[in-house]
Amino acid sequence: MRQSGLAEFPDCVTTRGAKHLFELAAQVRAGARAAMLYIIQRDDCAAFALAADIDPGYARAFRDARAAGVEAFAYACEISPEGVKLKEQIPLVNAVQEA
Repeated sequence: MRQSGLAEFPDCVTTRGAKHLFELAAQVRAGARAAMLYIIQRDDCAAFALAADIDPGYARAFRDARAAGVEAFAYACEISPEGVKLKEQIPLVNAVQEA
């Protein structure tokens, strides 16, 4: 986290991640439903955003995928000695505007 309570992705350039978004967009264009699911494996985040300054290419791919109809969801996790569990959906903030 660079800002308290805000999870961000990616933390480095990810051409593979952008490729996945392009593939999801192609699936939607072919008539399927597609979604990008961000799992935040920490329990101190209340929102999720793209780190567009770290990887502008991924941010563009995300924007294009969303425009094509790809859904996007972010979920925070509950971390305990027993394991990691999905806790709750958290909002994507500025995810499209900054991309």
